[in-house]
Amino acid sequence: MDRRKFLGGAATGAAGFGIASTLAAPAIAQSNPKIQWRVTSSFPKSLDTLYGTAEKIAKYVHDVSDGQFDIQVFAAGEIVPGGQVLDAVQNDTVELGHTASYYYVGKNPAYAFGTAVPFGLNARQMNAWFYEGGGNDLLNTFYAKNGIYAMPAGNTGAQMGGWYRKEINTLDDLKGLKLRIAGLAGRVVEKLGVVPQQIAAGDIYASLERGTLDAVEFVGPYDDEKLGFVKVAPFYYYPAWWEGGASLHLMVNLDKWNSLPKNYQALLQAASQAANCAMLADYDYKNPAALKRLVAQGAKLRPFSQDIMEASFKAAQEVHKEIAAENADYKTLLDSQNAFKNDAYLWAQLSEYTFDTFMMIQQRNGTLLKG
Repeated sequence: MDRRKFLGGAATGAAGFGIASTLAAPAIAQSNPKIQWRVTSSFPKSLDTLYGTAEKIAKYVHDVSDGQFDIQVFAAGEIVPGGQVLDAVQNDTVELGHTASYYYVGKNPAYAFGTAVPFGLNARQMNAWFYEGGGNDLLNTFYAKNGIYAMPAGNTGAQMGGWYRKEINTLDDLKGLKLRIAGLAGRVVEKLGVVPQQIAAGDIYASLERGTLDAVEFVGPYDDEKLGFVKVAPFYYYPAWWEGGASLHLMVNLDKWNSLPKNYQALLQAASQAANCAMLADYDYKNPAALKRLVAQGAKLRPFSQDIMEASFKAAQEVHKEIAAENADYKTLLDSQNAFKNDAYLWAQLSEYTFDTFMMIQQRNGTLLKG
């Protein structure tokens, strides 16, 4: 396989991308048009794992096309604020946006399924549902009604439950708590007495420092360390039951997608899939060391109590039922994900769970092999 053949549509995944990108195609410029697009990210450059994923996609596309398909990357705020990426793509202000779909649940709760829903899927299960279980096809049926086409392009893995100024031991401790939280989780925690807040990444620290917020959830150790939350809210809770495997998407203006040559469509899909894999690997590598540093800086790790987890799960089930009863798109996506979830967790109990649990016991006992 050479890159001419790849760009003719032969590559359909990250593996094909990796092979094709190493081979030369001297006549590529003669057979593929010169296209220049722009992608705006929902994230600042300081969050290199999140923002950097858009850069990786642009580089993959540029390198494989010998520069014929060129994508310029813009950070949050350079063209539009991070929370307006979807609007910028819909309005054709930019051709592409790299964002979290659940930022737009205010427009329609069904957007949550592109990122994460409370007590949803973990990262591996999200990818299985997207790529093999028809999840992303269902999402694109919904997205098309809103003028976009989208591809999975990053996953953080299971996130942390956030930073709190005080310990959260009981359900009563949640009442009146002003918590920055994303996606549909805000609607769930409201049922527990929390006051949810939607605040962009760049404004979170100042709000926490001033006391406008009592707590904040963002991603996990690597990003949270960069944002400095440990300095003002030392209690670090886990897990983020609302983000068991939070995914990002590369969103494309639908008219621009439909007019893009098929070989370039295949290239964008392959580059997005490669970046999707790369982001999860990046977080899995960087989070452990960052967590150790945060503990050294004074972070106090705490699990959510069983009572809080059970109450949150019950509230989430109520929210899912309420929204599905009035939103057909939401119900379609929820039914699909739930059907997959039952079998996925059945399998995980036999495979990942038993293996990982055994290995974690060895880690706690100090019996893992050391180099």
